Amino acid sequence: MLGPGGSGVSVVAAAAALRHTTHPPAGVRLGAERGTLLVSLDSRSYLPERLGVLRLPGEPVAVTADVDLLQLDPLSVLEQAWSEFTGALTAVSSGKALLPIVGSVASIAPGELSALPGVQEFLLLRRIREAATAGRWRRIVVDLSGCGDPFALLRSPTVLSAALERLWPRHARLAEAAEKPAVAQLSAAVEGIDRDCQDLADLFTDPHGVAVHVVVDAGDRGARALADQIAISDLMALPLRSVLVNEGAGGAAQVCAIDTARAVLGGDDTVQVMAVAAAPEAVDRLSRIRRVVVDLPTPGGRPRGSGALTVAHVSGEGLDSVFELAWDQGLPDPDRLALGRSGDDLLVTVSGFRFPVRLPSVLRRCLVTGADWHAGRLVLRFRPDPAVWPQRRTGTTPDGDG
Repeated sequence: MLGPGGSGVSVVAAAAALRHTTHPPAGVRLGAERGTLLVSLDSRSYLPERLGVLRLPGEPVAVTADVDLLQLDPLSVLEQAWSEFTGALTAVSSGKALLPIVGSVASIAPGELSALPGVQEFLLLRRIREAATAGRWRRIVVDLSGCGDPFALLRSPTVLSAALERLWPRHARLAEAAEKPAVAQLSAAVEGIDRDCQDLADLFTDPHGVAVHVVVDAGDRGARALADQIAISDLMALPLRSVLVNEGAGGAAQVCAIDTARAVLGGDDTVQVMAVAAAPEAVDRLSRIRRVVVDLPTPGGRPRGSGALTVAHVSGEGLDSVFELAWDQGLPDPDRLALGRSGDDLLVTVSGFRFPVRLPSVLRRCLVTGADWHAGRLVLRFRPDPAVWPQRRTGTTPDGDG
């Protein structure tokens, strides 16, 4: 669950976790599994006090018979993971001549590491994945309101993977590992982090297991933020399932954000627009949070945005071929759309947010020749790059795609 600051994301997430408990089918026993884990990424969140439980960062705390709270402290998660990594790194490099970078990396203090791109956010997402795959809970509700920019958090595995590739390219580390057995363990560790990056990126865009819910206040501020929130979700292929308009935040103009959400989404029936009624009193304790009605739709199983992109071979043969890459993409401000290319990635900027979209294999050997946005769909045209297009296969597309 995510949304602009001041939208009441934490309260709505807590209400959803308390209301959205799951029950096994009749005759099915689930052993020690509990219903819902509510995860907060804000170490200063007031959720523990509001829910009436102890503040124990990093440890699940029972809130009710079926709901637990896990409050994560980003710095603690970072320090623990980095200490484990540098300890292993030092053990590997002890008495051996490895890469010049090893000594420098091992000497970095955990507090300094937080400035490196994507590391802290990556570790937080990995901790959430550990909870989701632990087999202890049947549902995880993640409150992203305490992490600054939630979209930057969800983009962090891609950022970190790109940083690893620049610092120590995969082909180079695999080659060095093959030639120098002493480097193999370090190379395997970096390879594992890179695989984790891909796994996390896939996990949080999986429409079968994940549902994204955007919370906005009911006033004009929420209405202005909605188009950008939905557009960035489209760009990142996030499986958006609902827009929750919190009538307990935003002051007057209660219908403004609801009308805007419906207009932005058009006829998209995969995303529900729902109002969260304002509570009659301060939502400052468990009993009052329980009275806030929030029913979250389950994962829909249908990819959205760039996750549902299509590639079409529209004309020509061989070097004269023309391909089109397209996906449904919100674009609140067409003047702020920017496109670029970095290797196998298409760099797309929407509403000031840049995200790399991995190109399908056939388009990696092509040049971008044009782009258009019409009726909510972004379309890019490509033609083969003569320098890398396989001439021997004139009349077909490489790798059998197209």
